[in-house]
Amino acid sequence: MKGEDIFVRYSRQIFIEEIGLEGQRKIMNAKVLVIGAGGLGSPVIQYLAAAGVGNLAVSDFDEVELHNLNRQIIHNERSVGVSKVESAEQFVKNLNQQVCFTGHHLKIDVSNADDLISAYDIIVDGSDNFATRYLVNDTCVKLRKPLVYGSILSFSGQVAVFNFQESRNLRDIFPEPPSDENLPDCDSLGVLGALPGIVGSMMANLVINIITDLPVPVNKLTLIDTFSWTFQAVDF
Repeated sequence: MKGEDIFVRYSRQIFIEEIGLEGQRKIMNAKVLVIGAGGLGSPVIQYLAAAGVGNLAVSDFDEVELHNLNRQIIHNERSVGVSKVESAEQFVKNLNQQVCFTGHHLKIDVSNADDLISAYDIIVDGSDNFATRYLVNDTCVKLRKPLVYGSILSFSGQVAVFNFQESRNLRDIFPEPPSDENLPDCDSLGVLGALPGIVGSMMANLVINIITDLPVPVNKLTLIDTFSWTFQAVDF
């Protein structure tokens, strides 16, 4: 893509004084790993690709199912039965061919977490289970990688930035994962389709803030309740 076309494409970001051309260059040089291409990963992938993140990687081991489509907006009916990583790659290519997409069709675990996470500047956790969340958190702490975290359930969501410039991490607010017994999840309690769009967009915004050296809230957990329409930041 020619320089003038790049400017036109990203002009509405470049026109923001706090970003400018230098900030856009940082975005285009960034290496971001999104773990999970589901409800949260979908808006994150969408907006990071739209912003022009130069190297965008996605890790997921699952396939698209019909019940995903109320909230996982990068997938469509033709994606059902296709791996989420493959579907995400097709979405990104259709949206922005200048983005270098890397798909990791795997389940992150203790055997591969270090190698996977070490290759990227910023990690985004859109996973849907506590085992993965704590593994990703602990690996980011060990490798000194900033982690943008989110979770959703029913009408409620959480967002935070962990381990950024020596800030606190997941274990500082929740030292141990809860017991697996009777854990609420989206399969049993559901999730309103627009909620992950709200939370995921906030996560994508935080990634851009980190890349472009804009203010980043640290040691704060933002609680989103779309039933009562309240937003609260909790220090930890």
